[in-house]
Amino acid sequence: MSRRPRTFILALAALLVLAACSGASTSPTASASESAADQSSAPASEPAQEEVELTLAHSYQDGQPQVDCGANVIRDEVEAADVGLTIEIFGASQLGGDADRIQSVIAGDIDIDIQGASALSAVYAPMSVVDGAFVFDDSEHLYNFFTSEASDALKEGFEEETGVHILGAWNTGARQFTANVPIRTPADLEGLRMRFPPSPTFLLNADAMGAEAVEVAFEELYLALQQGTVDGQENPITNIDAINLDEVQDYVSLSSHQLSSNLVIIGEVWNELSAEQQEALTAAVEEAMIQEPECAAEAEEEILAAWRESGNMEIVEDVDREAFRELAEPYLRDHFDEAQLEVLEAIRSTAE
Repeated sequence: MSRRPRTFILALAALLVLAACSGASTSPTASASESAADQSSAPASEPAQEEVELTLAHSYQDGQPQVDCGANVIRDEVEAADVGLTIEIFGASQLGGDADRIQSVIAGDIDIDIQGASALSAVYAPMSVVDGAFVFDDSEHLYNFFTSEASDALKEGFEEETGVHILGAWNTGARQFTANVPIRTPADLEGLRMRFPPSPTFLLNADAMGAEAVEVAFEELYLALQQGTVDGQENPITNIDAINLDEVQDYVSLSSHQLSSNLVIIGEVWNELSAEQQEALTAAVEEAMIQEPECAAEAEEEILAAWRESGNMEIVEDVDREAFRELAEPYLRDHFDEAQLEVLEAIRSTAE
């Protein structure tokens, strides 16, 4: 119940003193006391829900699916729910790079972040499996895993280790090979220096598929290909297009060997939200989990159509994915530890 104003309490005390002195039980003062007593026994109104503004950070640019159909959808869906929750978005790594932001979420300086699994594996090693080659079959498989009980152990382990809650995840495109020669089988990788991101999981994938990996930062990739420092690379279609790799590569080979995933995480502020606010935020993230992969797929089709029309990049569709999978699966199983193998089995249990 809300506290009564101080002036009301003092006035009521004065009236009670006057009533005691006069001894008149039916005086106007007594009526006032009765009225006050009636008022004090009336039920208190529910307190208004506290307004909460959350910060959401990511590393992407406006116009990318991760923004238009990911971060923006979360913000808009939450605000439409009208539960006293608003979200302010800071994109394009305004609040730091991936490694810095995960630490900021743990510290409570950033509320919500959109992160890749490899960055999260730096603070919780079993998360690295999410970025493994051929671990997921497609977007639907990833969605099924992260919305099922099969993912509970991974989510709970991550939260116990870091204090950070996983709201959901989506696939933002499969990774494809590019080079100046077509890559249809693992044998076609022989003799090629292939750029892979400087991440333990990505480098493990390279070894698993028989690639000679060269670590190059994404920002330096175009120049490395142009100067011949590396012969090829692998990235989602949207990333390949974003930095105009069709200008320095002749072939894109649709190997789809790994899904590029984003996880949506929230710090300890999660425990300060009301049940209604938690429900609205969870529903908003799940809507983004549906919309973002659809947007990414549409963007990829537009890019592939443009390459077919221009002839800037020849599209190799007859890649022997099964040959790559047959190499990668046993290799990863041999190199994963017990905790990672448990995550792998949980993921594969949700495959159709």
